[in-house]
Amino acid sequence: MVCSLDCSYDMVRSIGNRSRRAHLGHKKLIYVLVAGCAVSAAAGLELIRQPPQVTDQPYFDPSMKPILTSHVGRSTDLHCRVHSIGNRTVSWIRGRDVRILTVGRYTYTSDLRYEALHLDGTNQWTLRIKSVQPRDQGDYECQVSTKPIKAFSVFLRVLEPRIEILGSPDLYVQRASRINLTCVIYDVPEPPSFVLWHHEGRDISYSSSRGGVSTIVEKGPTTVSHLLIQSARDEDAGIYTCAPADHNLTTILVHVLHGMY
Repeated sequence: MVCSLDCSYDMVRSIGNRSRRAHLGHKKLIYVLVAGCAVSAAAGLELIRQPPQVTDQPYFDPSMKPILTSHVGRSTDLHCRVHSIGNRTVSWIRGRDVRILTVGRYTYTSDLRYEALHLDGTNQWTLRIKSVQPRDQGDYECQVSTKPIKAFSVFLRVLEPRIEILGSPDLYVQRASRINLTCVIYDVPEPPSFVLWHHEGRDISYSSSRGGVSTIVEKGPTTVSHLLIQSARDEDAGIYTCAPADHNLTTILVHVLHGMY
């Protein structure tokens, strides 16, 4: 029998001392019930812990995160976990226009990108947003229909890929010097499978008789591609294009100079 009363440390110690004297030399684990408290003795005392208190008032799971990050074009799930929900309902509200998006398992918006998800018997209510767009960034509130209403706010941060060639729109280099073009791809869900370079609309050849042309790619949350051209010539001037797979293009105009400018 395990009671619901709390035991003080001194009480547990006292019980343990008497238990050790009564059962000295025994290795067997025994339980002693004194003053309504269950204690294990012999192999070191340990108070039998009770499960978390059950309440009839809803409360949000403490593991919920107040900030969520997604990328343009991806689907994202905003989770709301509520304990002791009882017969109350859970709704998702969009902050920027205070629009009700979902109530329970039902969706209340004509925007088909939004979807309510909930499995009977679980304590999780999910707002799914398909094909996330920059306008979706902002606050979303999970509300429980108590009086007054309980609410938990989640900020959705939407990342949109950005691409730039450092030094654009124009880069000036001296003849016979090295051209170093650096293309940076920011905020992509995963690195592009490849990054191509073009000069005046044509693919750059790295094995032509001109020689001295190479690329270096560093992949990660921010992907960087370097185009290196040794000993710049007049014909190396013109428009260069950085073309990452599945992303927009960006350009830079290279000027090859003779002497100071």
